[in-house]
Amino acid sequence: MRNPDVLIVQNIEREGPGLLAGVLRAAGVSFDVVDSQRAHVDELRHSRAVVMLGGPDSANDHTEKMSDRLALARAALAAKIPFLGICLGLQVLVKAAGGRVVKADRQEVGFVDEHHAPYALTVTGEGHADPLLTGLPGRLEVFQLHGETVELTPTMQILATGAQCRNQIVKVAPNAYGIQPHFELTSEMLAVWAEHDPDLQPIGAAKLMAHFAKIRPTYTHVGERLLRNFLRIAELAD
Repeated sequence: MRNPDVLIVQNIEREGPGLLAGVLRAAGVSFDVVDSQRAHVDELRHSRAVVMLGGPDSANDHTEKMSDRLALARAALAAKIPFLGICLGLQVLVKAAGGRVVKADRQEVGFVDEHHAPYALTVTGEGHADPLLTGLPGRLEVFQLHGETVELTPTMQILATGAQCRNQIVKVAPNAYGIQPHFELTSEMLAVWAEHDPDLQPIGAAKLMAHFAKIRPTYTHVGERLLRNFLRIAELAD
């Protein structure tokens, strides 16, 4: 059996690859999902790309698990292996590359803020010119689940910003990106998160699922397009 093309690093069982799995299968790209017990630098030996998913940990945690995550991200950057970090994965990537992870001014949870305004990203000029966001609109409504954010180094680029939490999609290296919201979201994932995530429980599963049902076709199209764009950057799809 050949080695998988994409290494997917999973930080907690309920936060899996979601839409990404379908995009990879449709493109004929093999992948392996590894958990916190297996995600070490030696897993990079045969990987052509890495995706690091979200989770409740902090990139500032002084744990063996987080040390391994940071070492893996640094090794991928050093080897110039294409990297996509989602939520916690973004924060690990930025910290591994010399940026900082700090508490956000406001926690962003769900689809709308405290004023019931949708969480939305605005694509920057650099974002419009970047292949990661090719074919996507300039305004993107998103699902959020984070209480920390990133501070970038001068060499990193901001591809999309948020009204409350500025650094939402960032480019750390020519083929290394981080995204704060969850474009990989599916209905099945959201149902599990709504039940088990303590930050989502106060909103309620019914309200979350009803909101997602209204925007799901567009949200899924955007998520799949962004993920396919990353595969093209990684030279894994046409």
